[in-house]
Amino acid sequence: MEGNKEALIELANYKMPFGKYKGEYLIDIPEYYYTWFSQKGFPEGKLGFMMTQMHEIKINGLEDIIKKIRRDFSR
Repeated sequence: MEGNKEALIELANYKMPFGKYKGEYLIDIPEYYYTWFSQKGFPEGKLGFMMTQMHEIKINGLEDIIKKIRRDFSR
């Protein structure tokens, strides 16, 4: 369970390292951006995994949970 908590904290505080939304928290990037990536293919590695998770969070309307985690566990 502790690993899941740390993973969610990291996801909530992760920023986009490139492109149009460089420097933005993943949670603050619009859903359509993730939808486009889901059609074209997410990047390899950790970023792609986090973007895939964020896409699922957004399409399921769970953004408020991630925003609360970011507020409570800001890095």
